[in-house]
Amino acid sequence: MRLAGGRPPASGPRMIEIDTRAFLADLYALREIGRFRTGVHRPTFSPEDMESRRWLMAKLEACGLAASIDGIGNVLGRHRGPGPHLLVGSHIETQNEAGWLDGALGVVAGVALARAGLPVDVVAFADEEGHFSGGFLGSRSAIGDLTEAEIDEARNRTDGTPLRAALEAAGLAGLPRMRLDPGRYRGFLEMHIEQGTQLESAGLHLGVVSGIVAIWQFRIVFEGNQDHAGGTTMAERRDAGLSAVRFLAAIDRAFPKVCGPRSTWTTGRITLDPGGFSIIPGRAEVFFQFRDVAMPVLERMEACLEALVRESNRRERCPATLTALSKAIPAPCDPDLMRALSEAAERVCPGGWQVMPSGAGHDAQNVARILPAAMLFVPSIDGISHHWAEDTSDADLALGVRALGDAAARVLAG
Repeated sequence: MRLAGGRPPASGPRMIEIDTRAFLADLYALREIGRFRTGVHRPTFSPEDMESRRWLMAKLEACGLAASIDGIGNVLGRHRGPGPHLLVGSHIETQNEAGWLDGALGVVAGVALARAGLPVDVVAFADEEGHFSGGFLGSRSAIGDLTEAEIDEARNRTDGTPLRAALEAAGLAGLPRMRLDPGRYRGFLEMHIEQGTQLESAGLHLGVVSGIVAIWQFRIVFEGNQDHAGGTTMAERRDAGLSAVRFLAAIDRAFPKVCGPRSTWTTGRITLDPGGFSIIPGRAEVFFQFRDVAMPVLERMEACLEALVRESNRRERCPATLTALSKAIPAPCDPDLMRALSEAAERVCPGGWQVMPSGAGHDAQNVARILPAAMLFVPSIDGISHHWAEDTSDADLALGVRALGDAAARVLAG
């Protein structure tokens, strides 16, 4: 739905001239670092990731910003002149063999705003993509929410490399970690691809984000009895795998009765132990998550999940144990920043935008804990993201950065 009350007025400060050709050229240049097919493979602290951070620092310096990198990999370009200031950015590492715009778009958009002369600081947070346990390492560190103990314990989710070792190999060990100063900024703006189909399906070009979902994650373990697949009758079996499958089917039946209009739920991993073709699994481990922007909805879904565990334990031969792994808090976007983005969207793309929630997590939700924060979406072609086929038209990318620049000017002039 569009913003209540109809279109906002298109008047405002003089339109900022964004060099969209240079903006697109920067995006395409960054795409070549770690290129994989039509996408990018640039995992956190890999040689390709560090090359991209050095590339970014050179770009920031060329725009007149003071560029630095900190001990967790965050890159910051600091405006040298007087304020007021805005913070603009996202992240530049990628998922494995994934897309070229996820994260990089928001950082390069920040470069474009700095090039246009706006008093912005540009940030590229480290490991938004969660290659290391703990997640959102860079933005959490920048707001003071990442402890040294967590850094000691963090491991690469793929190969188990300790985070400390990865930082050492990347040349970051021993560098101080930056802390954002809330008093310096009027807010934080992050431009991003939608990573869904809502804008494209509606024939729209921009999305003003109303809030960022919270992700609640759980482990569910079913304990059965490992036995021979041929010699154990069906009546005798305690098959943990079958109990897990029946439980997940029950979730899919029950959650539509308690969820919100944009809730999602996902079974990310099912592990059967011992996992042999001819062995009845004695243990099943399920990693499960759900997402929504409203706490009451999240709490209803959790209560439903707990009730389903109790019902499973009443019916099944394989008892289930539910463990909550993480429960984030939804992050509503700042109303004043949303208003500036809405007015800018109407100015550059009359009638071609809408207000919408974000179904994915973003660094903005962490920054929102210390600063007003808001996000602007551009469409994802076919909704594809976290895949090398991820793409957005140049025309929509250009519209997005023009709207972002106009919104930034409105906020800074306010």
